Amino acid sequence: MPADWPTATVDEIKAPKANALSMGPFGSDITTDNFVDNGVPVIRGVNLSSGRFHDSGFVYLTEQKADQLRGANALAGDLVFTHRGTLGQVALIPPSEIYARYVISQSQMKLSCDTSKVDPLFLYYYFRSPMGQHALLANISTTGVPAISRPLSSLKAIRVPWPPLQEQRAIAHILGTLDDKIELNRRMNATLEEMARALFRSWFVDFDPVRARVEGRQPEGMDAATAALFPDSFEETVLGEVPRGWRVGMLCEVAEITMGQSPPGDTYNEFGDGLPFYQGSRDFGFRFPTQRIYCTAPTRFAKRGDVLLSVRAPVGTINITPEDCAIGRGVAALRLRLQPASYLYYLLNATRASWARFNAEGTVFGSVTKANVHNFCTLIPPDLLIQRFGRIIDPNDERILSNSLEIVALSEIRDALLPKLLSGEIRVGEAERAVAG
Repeated sequence: MPADWPTATVDEIKAPKANALSMGPFGSDITTDNFVDNGVPVIRGVNLSSGRFHDSGFVYLTEQKADQLRGANALAGDLVFTHRGTLGQVALIPPSEIYARYVISQSQMKLSCDTSKVDPLFLYYYFRSPMGQHALLANISTTGVPAISRPLSSLKAIRVPWPPLQEQRAIAHILGTLDDKIELNRRMNATLEEMARALFRSWFVDFDPVRARVEGRQPEGMDAATAALFPDSFEETVLGEVPRGWRVGMLCEVAEITMGQSPPGDTYNEFGDGLPFYQGSRDFGFRFPTQRIYCTAPTRFAKRGDVLLSVRAPVGTINITPEDCAIGRGVAALRLRLQPASYLYYLLNATRASWARFNAEGTVFGSVTKANVHNFCTLIPPDLLIQRFGRIIDPNDERILSNSLEIVALSEIRDALLPKLLSGEIRVGEAERAVAG
Protein backbone atom coordinates (compact mmCIF):
# COMPACT_ATOMS: atom_id res chain seq x y z
CA MET A 1 0.00 0.00 0.00
CA PRO A 2 1.44 3.43 -0.87
CA ALA A 3 3.20 5.15 1.99
CA ASP A 4 1.06 8.26 1.45
CA TRP A 5 -2.21 6.35 1.93
CA PRO A 6 -3.39 6.21 5.53
CA THR A 7 -5.68 3.46 6.79
CA ALA A 8 -8.79 3.58 8.94
CA THR A 9 -10.85 1.01 10.77
CA VAL A 10 -14.37 0.29 9.59
CA ASP A 11 -15.55 1.61 12.94
CA GLU A 12 -13.88 4.96 12.17
CA ILE A 13 -15.57 5.39 8.79
CA LYS A 14 -19.08 4.24 9.64
CA ALA A 15 -21.85 6.84 9.46
CA PRO A 16 -22.39 8.96 12.59
CA LYS A 17 -25.84 7.54 13.36
CA ALA A 18 -27.43 4.77 15.35
CA ASN A 19 -27.17 1.24 13.88
CA ALA A 20 -24.67 2.33 11.22
CA LEU A 21 -23.03 -1.05 11.77
CA SER A 22 -25.47 -3.74 12.78
CA MET A 23 -26.44 -7.39 12.48
CA GLY A 24 -29.63 -8.92 11.22
CA PRO A 25 -32.43 -9.90 13.62
CA PHE A 26 -32.29 -12.92 15.88
CA GLY A 27 -33.93 -16.04 14.47
CA SER A 28 -36.90 -15.72 16.78
CA ASP A 29 -37.53 -12.14 15.55
CA ILE A 30 -38.16 -13.09 11.93
CA THR A 31 -39.75 -16.36 10.82
CA THR A 32 -41.61 -17.57 7.76
CA ASP A 33 -44.85 -16.67 9.52
CA ASN A 34 -43.86 -13.01 9.17
CA PHE A 35 -43.60 -13.15 5.38
CA VAL A 36 -46.26 -11.41 3.29
CA ASP A 37 -46.85 -11.04 -0.46
CA ASN A 38 -45.68 -7.42 -0.65
CA GLY A 39 -44.00 -4.91 1.62
CA VAL A 40 -40.40 -4.37 2.78
CA PRO A 41 -38.04 -6.87 1.07
CA VAL A 42 -35.73 -9.10 3.10
CA ILE A 43 -32.19 -9.42 1.75
CA ARG A 44 -30.98 -13.03 1.77
CA GLY A 45 -27.91 -14.83 0.44
CA VAL A 46 -29.56 -15.31 -2.96
CA ASN A 47 -29.56 -11.52 -3.35
CA LEU A 48 -25.78 -11.29 -2.82
CA SER A 49 -24.45 -13.99 -5.15
CA SER A 50 -21.62 -13.41 -7.65
CA GLY A 51 -20.56 -10.19 -5.95
CA ARG A 52 -23.65 -8.29 -7.11
CA PHE A 53 -26.88 -7.17 -5.51
CA HIS A 54 -29.83 -8.97 -7.10
CA ASP A 55 -32.93 -6.82 -6.73
CA SER A 56 -35.39 -9.70 -7.14
CA GLY A 57 -36.47 -13.00 -5.58
CA PHE A 58 -37.35 -11.34 -2.28
CA VAL A 59 -39.59 -12.37 0.56
CA TYR A 60 -41.37 -9.48 2.30
CA LEU A 61 -42.30 -8.12 5.72
CA THR A 62 -45.00 -5.65 6.61
CA GLU A 63 -44.00 -2.03 7.20
CA GLN A 64 -44.89 -2.52 10.87
CA LYS A 65 -42.61 -5.55 11.22
CA ALA A 66 -39.79 -3.71 9.46
CA ASP A 67 -40.24 -0.85 11.94
CA GLN A 68 -39.84 -3.33 14.80
CA LEU A 69 -36.57 -4.46 13.20
CA ARG A 70 -35.31 -0.93 12.54
CA GLY A 71 -31.78 -1.82 13.63
CA ALA A 72 -31.65 -4.33 10.75
CA ASN A 73 -32.98 -1.89 8.15
CA ALA A 74 -30.67 -1.19 5.21
CA LEU A 75 -30.84 1.62 2.66
CA ALA A 76 -29.38 2.39 -0.76
CA GLY A 77 -25.64 2.96 -0.39
CA ASP A 78 -25.27 0.51 2.51
CA LEU A 79 -22.93 -2.48 2.29
CA VAL A 80 -24.29 -5.90 3.24
CA PHE A 81 -22.04 -8.79 4.35
CA THR A 82 -22.77 -12.45 5.05
CA HIS A 83 -21.41 -13.57 8.43
CA ARG A 84 -22.85 -17.12 8.44
CA GLY A 85 -23.22 -19.65 5.63
CA THR A 86 -21.71 -18.54 2.31
CA LEU A 87 -18.95 -16.37 3.73
CA GLY A 88 -17.23 -13.62 1.75
CA GLN A 89 -20.42 -12.32 0.17
CA VAL A 90 -20.60 -8.54 0.00
CA ALA A 91 -22.89 -6.27 -1.98
CA LEU A 92 -23.66 -2.58 -2.26
CA ILE A 93 -27.36 -1.75 -2.22
CA PRO A 94 -28.12 0.36 -5.32
CA PRO A 95 -30.72 3.12 -5.57
CA SER A 96 -34.18 1.72 -6.21
CA GLU A 97 -37.34 3.28 -7.57
CA ILE A 98 -39.35 0.46 -6.01
CA TYR A 99 -38.05 -0.03 -2.47
CA ALA A 100 -37.29 2.69 0.08
CA ARG A 101 -35.62 0.27 2.48
CA TYR A 102 -34.76 -3.38 3.09
CA VAL A 103 -34.31 -5.67 6.10
CA ILE A 104 -31.20 -7.85 6.28
CA SER A 105 -31.52 -11.51 7.24
CA GLN A 106 -30.25 -13.28 10.37
CA SER A 107 -27.08 -14.30 8.50
CA GLN A 108 -26.04 -10.80 7.49
CA MET A 109 -24.70 -7.52 8.80
CA LYS A 110 -24.80 -4.09 7.22
CA LEU A 111 -22.62 -1.01 7.18
CA SER A 112 -23.70 2.57 6.52
CA CYS A 113 -20.69 4.67 5.52
CA ASP A 114 -19.78 8.22 6.46
CA THR A 115 -19.75 9.57 2.92
CA SER A 116 -17.67 12.57 3.99
CA LYS A 117 -14.85 10.10 4.69
CA VAL A 118 -15.32 7.18 2.33
CA ASP A 119 -17.02 6.42 -0.96
CA PRO A 120 -19.26 3.33 -0.43
CA LEU A 121 -18.47 2.00 -3.92
CA PHE A 122 -14.73 2.24 -3.21
CA LEU A 123 -15.23 0.33 0.04
CA TYR A 124 -17.35 -2.27 -1.76
CA TYR A 125 -14.54 -2.91 -4.22
CA TYR A 126 -12.05 -3.13 -1.40
CA PHE A 127 -14.05 -5.94 0.19
CA ARG A 128 -14.33 -7.63 -3.23
CA SER A 129 -10.53 -7.59 -3.57
CA PRO A 130 -8.24 -10.39 -2.33
CA MET A 131 -7.09 -8.09 0.50
CA GLY A 132 -10.63 -7.32 1.59
CA GLN A 133 -11.73 -10.94 1.35
CA HIS A 134 -8.75 -12.01 3.44
CA ALA A 135 -9.66 -9.44 6.09
CA LEU A 136 -13.33 -10.50 6.11
CA LEU A 137 -12.51 -14.19 6.44
CA ALA A 138 -9.69 -13.88 8.99
CA ASN A 139 -11.88 -14.97 11.91
CA ILE A 140 -13.83 -17.93 10.57
CA SER A 141 -15.24 -20.57 12.87
CA THR A 142 -15.70 -23.89 11.07
CA THR A 143 -17.59 -25.60 13.89
CA GLY A 144 -21.00 -26.43 12.44
CA VAL A 145 -22.23 -23.92 9.86
CA PRO A 146 -19.28 -21.77 8.64
CA ALA A 147 -19.45 -18.40 10.42
CA ILE A 148 -17.37 -15.37 11.34
CA SER A 149 -16.54 -15.30 15.03
CA ARG A 150 -17.75 -12.13 16.78
CA PRO A 151 -18.85 -10.74 13.39
CA LEU A 152 -19.51 -7.12 14.35
CA SER A 153 -16.32 -6.80 16.39
CA SER A 154 -14.34 -8.42 13.58
CA LEU A 155 -15.80 -6.08 10.94
CA LYS A 156 -15.31 -2.97 13.10
CA ALA A 157 -11.63 -3.74 13.56
CA ILE A 158 -10.76 -4.26 9.88
CA ARG A 159 -8.37 -1.61 8.62
CA VAL A 160 -9.05 -0.39 5.09
CA PRO A 161 -7.02 1.83 2.75
CA TRP A 162 -8.09 5.44 3.06
CA PRO A 163 -6.82 7.50 0.12
CA PRO A 164 -8.23 10.98 -0.47
CA LEU A 165 -11.95 10.94 -1.25
CA GLN A 166 -11.36 12.20 -4.80
CA GLU A 167 -9.01 9.28 -5.50
CA GLN A 168 -11.45 6.82 -3.94
CA ARG A 169 -14.15 8.05 -6.32
CA ALA A 170 -11.84 7.85 -9.33
CA ILE A 171 -10.90 4.24 -8.49
CA ALA A 172 -14.54 3.31 -7.91
CA HIS A 173 -15.50 4.99 -11.20
CA ILE A 174 -13.03 2.92 -13.22
CA LEU A 175 -14.09 -0.38 -11.67
CA GLY A 176 -17.76 0.60 -11.69
CA THR A 177 -17.62 1.48 -15.39
CA LEU A 178 -16.31 -2.01 -16.17
CA ASP A 179 -19.02 -3.61 -14.02
CA ASP A 180 -21.68 -1.44 -15.69
CA LYS A 181 -20.56 -2.68 -19.12
CA ILE A 182 -20.62 -6.27 -17.88
CA GLU A 183 -24.12 -5.84 -16.44
CA LEU A 184 -25.37 -4.19 -19.64
CA ASN A 185 -24.16 -7.18 -21.65
CA ARG A 186 -25.81 -9.58 -19.20
CA ARG A 187 -29.12 -7.76 -19.49
CA MET A 188 -28.88 -7.62 -23.27
CA ASN A 189 -28.18 -11.36 -23.36
CA ALA A 190 -31.16 -12.05 -21.12
CA THR A 191 -33.41 -10.03 -23.42
CA LEU A 192 -32.12 -11.71 -26.59
CA GLU A 193 -32.49 -15.17 -25.09
CA GLU A 194 -36.01 -14.48 -23.84
CA MET A 195 -37.01 -13.35 -27.35
CA ALA A 196 -35.69 -16.61 -28.77
CA ARG A 197 -37.39 -18.70 -26.08
CA ALA A 198 -40.69 -16.92 -26.76
CA LEU A 199 -40.44 -17.72 -30.46
CA PHE A 200 -39.59 -21.36 -29.72
CA ARG A 201 -42.57 -21.66 -27.35
CA SER A 202 -44.87 -20.10 -29.91
CA TRP A 203 -43.78 -22.39 -32.75
CA PHE A 204 -42.91 -25.69 -31.08
CA VAL A 205 -44.79 -25.77 -27.76
CA ASP A 206 -47.97 -23.71 -28.12
CA PHE A 207 -48.20 -24.29 -31.91
CA ASP A 208 -49.54 -20.76 -32.47
CA PRO A 209 -48.94 -20.73 -36.27
CA VAL A 210 -50.76 -24.05 -36.65
CA ARG A 211 -53.71 -22.81 -34.60
CA ALA A 212 -53.88 -19.70 -36.77
CA ARG A 213 -53.97 -21.79 -39.93
CA VAL A 214 -56.64 -24.08 -38.47
CA GLU A 215 -58.76 -20.97 -37.93
CA GLY A 216 -58.01 -19.71 -41.46
CA ARG A 217 -55.85 -16.82 -40.23
CA GLN A 218 -52.41 -15.72 -41.37
CA PRO A 219 -49.96 -16.36 -38.48
CA GLU A 220 -48.96 -13.06 -36.90
CA GLY A 221 -45.59 -11.56 -37.80
CA MET A 222 -44.82 -14.29 -40.32
CA ASP A 223 -44.33 -14.21 -44.09
CA ALA A 224 -46.31 -16.55 -46.32
CA ALA A 225 -43.34 -18.81 -47.11
CA THR A 226 -42.69 -19.47 -43.42
CA ALA A 227 -46.39 -19.93 -42.67
CA ALA A 228 -46.59 -22.57 -45.39
CA LEU A 229 -44.08 -24.71 -43.43
CA PHE A 230 -46.73 -25.25 -40.73
CA PRO A 231 -49.64 -27.69 -41.23
CA ASP A 232 -53.25 -26.55 -40.92
CA SER A 233 -54.46 -29.39 -38.68
CA PHE A 234 -53.59 -31.50 -35.61
CA GLU A 235 -53.42 -35.20 -34.85
CA GLU A 236 -53.35 -37.26 -31.65
CA THR A 237 -50.10 -38.88 -30.45
CA VAL A 238 -48.66 -40.28 -27.22
CA LEU A 239 -47.67 -36.68 -26.45
CA GLY A 240 -51.20 -35.46 -26.98
CA GLU A 241 -52.43 -33.27 -29.82
CA VAL A 242 -49.57 -32.17 -32.09
CA PRO A 243 -49.32 -30.61 -35.56
CA ARG A 244 -50.15 -33.12 -38.30
CA GLY A 245 -47.05 -34.62 -39.88
CA TRP A 246 -44.77 -33.94 -36.93
CA ARG A 247 -43.57 -37.15 -35.37
CA VAL A 248 -42.72 -38.41 -31.91
CA GLY A 249 -39.19 -39.76 -31.57
CA MET A 250 -36.11 -39.98 -29.37
CA LEU A 251 -33.48 -37.34 -28.76
CA CYS A 252 -30.79 -39.50 -30.34
CA GLU A 253 -32.69 -39.28 -33.65
CA VAL A 254 -32.05 -35.55 -33.90
CA ALA A 255 -28.76 -35.24 -32.02
CA GLU A 256 -25.39 -36.92 -31.76
CA ILE A 257 -24.78 -37.46 -28.03
CA THR A 258 -21.45 -37.75 -26.23
CA MET A 259 -21.44 -38.58 -22.51
CA GLY A 260 -18.55 -37.00 -20.63
CA GLN A 261 -15.76 -38.85 -18.86
CA SER A 262 -13.51 -37.38 -16.18
CA PRO A 263 -9.73 -37.83 -16.51
CA PRO A 264 -7.52 -38.10 -13.40
CA GLY A 265 -7.72 -35.10 -11.10
CA ASP A 266 -4.02 -34.29 -11.44
CA THR A 267 -4.58 -33.38 -15.12
CA TYR A 268 -6.74 -30.34 -14.22
CA ASN A 269 -5.39 -26.81 -13.87
CA GLU A 270 -6.43 -23.14 -13.91
CA PHE A 271 -3.45 -21.92 -15.94
CA GLY A 272 -4.61 -22.51 -19.51
CA ASP A 273 -2.73 -25.79 -20.09
CA GLY A 274 -4.70 -28.15 -22.34
CA LEU A 275 -8.34 -27.84 -23.38
CA PRO A 276 -11.03 -25.92 -21.50
CA PHE A 277 -12.78 -28.48 -19.32
CA TYR A 278 -16.49 -28.53 -18.43
CA GLN A 279 -17.03 -30.91 -15.54
CA GLY A 280 -20.58 -30.22 -14.35
CA SER A 281 -23.27 -27.64 -13.75
CA ARG A 282 -21.00 -25.51 -11.53
CA ASP A 283 -18.97 -24.68 -14.65
CA PHE A 284 -22.02 -23.33 -16.46
CA GLY A 285 -22.47 -19.58 -16.77
CA PHE A 286 -24.81 -17.70 -19.04
CA ARG A 287 -23.51 -19.12 -22.31
CA PHE A 288 -20.02 -19.20 -20.76
CA PRO A 289 -18.42 -21.07 -17.85
CA THR A 290 -18.36 -19.25 -14.54
CA GLN A 291 -14.87 -20.53 -13.87
CA ARG A 292 -12.05 -21.52 -16.17
CA ILE A 293 -10.67 -25.04 -15.73
CA TYR A 294 -8.38 -26.80 -18.19
CA CYS A 295 -7.39 -30.43 -18.72
CA THR A 296 -4.13 -31.76 -20.16
CA ALA A 297 -5.38 -35.34 -20.75
CA PRO A 298 -9.00 -35.12 -21.94
CA THR A 299 -10.87 -38.21 -23.16
CA ARG A 300 -14.29 -36.88 -24.26
CA PHE A 301 -14.81 -33.79 -26.37
CA ALA A 302 -17.36 -31.22 -27.49
CA LYS A 303 -17.08 -28.77 -30.37
CA ARG A 304 -17.89 -25.08 -30.45
CA GLY A 305 -21.67 -24.71 -30.68
CA ASP A 306 -22.50 -28.06 -29.07
CA VAL A 307 -25.25 -28.00 -26.48
CA LEU A 308 -24.12 -29.12 -23.02
CA LEU A 309 -26.49 -30.79 -20.58
CA SER A 310 -25.60 -31.42 -16.94
CA VAL A 311 -26.38 -35.06 -16.16
CA ARG A 312 -25.44 -35.12 -12.48
CA ALA A 313 -26.42 -33.10 -9.41
CA PRO A 314 -28.38 -31.19 -10.56
CA VAL A 315 -29.66 -32.61 -13.83
CA GLY A 316 -30.94 -30.25 -16.49
CA THR A 317 -28.63 -27.22 -16.52
CA ILE A 318 -28.05 -26.25 -20.15
CA ASN A 319 -25.40 -24.27 -21.98
CA ILE A 320 -23.84 -23.87 -25.42
CA THR A 321 -20.08 -24.19 -25.50
CA PRO A 322 -18.42 -21.20 -27.20
CA GLU A 323 -15.24 -23.21 -27.81
CA ASP A 324 -13.89 -26.66 -28.48
CA CYS A 325 -13.57 -28.25 -25.05
CA ALA A 326 -13.31 -31.42 -22.97
CA ILE A 327 -16.25 -32.69 -20.94
CA GLY A 328 -16.32 -34.57 -17.63
CA ARG A 329 -18.77 -37.17 -16.41
CA GLY A 330 -21.23 -34.55 -15.16
CA VAL A 331 -21.90 -33.34 -18.70
CA ALA A 332 -23.33 -34.66 -21.97
CA ALA A 333 -22.62 -32.89 -25.27
CA LEU A 334 -25.36 -32.88 -27.90
CA ARG A 335 -24.89 -31.88 -31.55
CA LEU A 336 -27.91 -31.44 -33.79
CA ARG A 337 -27.68 -33.69 -36.82
CA LEU A 338 -28.60 -30.73 -39.00
CA GLN A 339 -28.05 -27.04 -38.40
CA PRO A 340 -28.83 -24.97 -36.41
CA ALA A 341 -27.58 -25.94 -32.94
CA SER A 342 -29.77 -23.21 -31.46
CA TYR A 343 -32.91 -25.31 -32.02
CA LEU A 344 -31.52 -28.04 -29.75
CA TYR A 345 -30.56 -25.51 -27.06
CA TYR A 346 -34.06 -24.05 -26.91
CA LEU A 347 -35.64 -27.51 -27.09
CA LEU A 348 -33.74 -28.62 -23.99
CA ASN A 349 -34.60 -25.37 -22.22
CA ALA A 350 -38.29 -25.94 -22.99
CA THR A 351 -38.09 -29.44 -21.47
CA ARG A 352 -36.28 -28.47 -18.24
CA ALA A 353 -39.11 -29.79 -16.08
CA SER A 354 -38.74 -33.23 -17.64
CA TRP A 355 -35.01 -33.28 -16.88
CA ALA A 356 -35.51 -31.90 -13.37
CA ARG A 357 -37.56 -34.94 -12.33
CA PHE A 358 -34.35 -36.98 -12.37
CA ASN A 359 -33.08 -34.84 -9.47
CA ALA A 360 -35.76 -36.32 -7.23
CA GLU A 361 -35.20 -39.91 -8.30
CA GLY A 362 -31.56 -40.44 -7.31
CA THR A 363 -30.91 -42.06 -3.94
CA VAL A 364 -27.94 -39.77 -3.20
CA PHE A 365 -28.10 -37.15 -5.92
CA GLY A 366 -29.84 -36.81 -9.25
CA SER A 367 -28.25 -38.28 -12.35
CA VAL A 368 -29.18 -39.59 -15.77
CA THR A 369 -27.64 -42.38 -17.80
CA LYS A 370 -26.67 -42.52 -21.44
CA ALA A 371 -29.88 -44.46 -22.12
CA ASN A 372 -31.96 -41.75 -20.39
CA VAL A 373 -30.50 -39.10 -22.67
CA HIS A 374 -30.61 -41.14 -25.89
CA ASN A 375 -34.19 -42.32 -25.32
CA PHE A 376 -35.58 -38.98 -24.17
CA CYS A 377 -38.95 -38.61 -25.90
CA THR A 378 -39.37 -35.51 -28.04
CA LEU A 379 -41.54 -34.10 -30.79
CA ILE A 380 -39.70 -33.84 -34.10
CA PRO A 381 -40.86 -31.14 -36.55
CA PRO A 382 -39.87 -31.15 -40.25
CA ASP A 383 -36.22 -30.32 -41.01
CA LEU A 384 -37.15 -27.26 -43.08
CA LEU A 385 -38.97 -25.74 -40.13
CA ILE A 386 -36.03 -26.35 -37.77
CA GLN A 387 -33.71 -24.71 -40.30
CA ARG A 388 -36.05 -21.74 -40.69
CA PHE A 389 -36.08 -21.25 -36.92
CA GLY A 390 -32.29 -21.26 -36.98
CA ARG A 391 -32.03 -18.60 -39.67
CA ILE A 392 -34.18 -16.31 -37.53
CA ILE A 393 -32.46 -17.05 -34.21
CA ASP A 394 -28.81 -17.49 -35.23
CA PRO A 395 -28.06 -13.71 -35.35
CA ASN A 396 -29.39 -13.47 -31.76
CA ASP A 397 -27.17 -16.33 -30.66
CA GLU A 398 -24.10 -14.84 -32.32
CA ARG A 399 -24.77 -11.57 -30.49
CA ILE A 400 -25.16 -13.45 -27.21
CA LEU A 401 -21.84 -15.20 -27.80
CA SER A 402 -20.12 -11.92 -28.69
CA ASN A 403 -21.51 -10.29 -25.54
CA SER A 404 -20.45 -13.29 -23.44
CA LEU A 405 -16.89 -13.13 -24.74
CA GLU A 406 -16.80 -9.41 -24.00
CA ILE A 407 -18.05 -10.10 -20.46
CA VAL A 408 -15.12 -12.48 -19.95
CA ALA A 409 -12.62 -9.94 -21.31
CA LEU A 410 -14.02 -7.09 -19.19
CA SER A 411 -14.12 -9.30 -16.09
CA GLU A 412 -10.48 -10.24 -16.57
CA ILE A 413 -9.50 -6.56 -16.89
CA ARG A 414 -11.51 -5.66 -13.78
CA ASP A 415 -10.12 -8.54 -11.73
CA ALA A 416 -6.56 -7.64 -12.75
CA LEU A 417 -7.00 -3.94 -11.94
CA LEU A 418 -8.93 -4.42 -8.69
CA PRO A 419 -6.10 -5.47 -6.34
CA LYS A 420 -3.56 -3.22 -8.04
CA LEU A 421 -5.71 -0.10 -7.72
CA LEU A 422 -6.70 -0.83 -4.14
CA SER A 423 -3.13 -1.54 -3.07
CA GLY A 424 -1.81 1.51 -4.90
CA GLU A 425 0.42 -0.66 -7.12
CA ILE A 426 -0.98 1.31 -10.07
CA ARG A 427 -2.63 4.70 -9.96
CA VAL A 428 -5.78 5.94 -11.61
CA GLY A 429 -4.09 7.38 -14.71
CA GLU A 430 -2.37 4.09 -15.53
CA ALA A 431 -5.62 2.18 -15.03
CA GLU A 432 -7.53 4.55 -17.31
CA ARG A 433 -4.96 3.97 -20.04
CA ALA A 434 -5.20 0.18 -19.54
CA VAL A 435 -9.01 0.27 -19.85
CA ALA A 436 -8.87 2.53 -22.91
CA GLY A 437 -6.32 0.26 -24.56
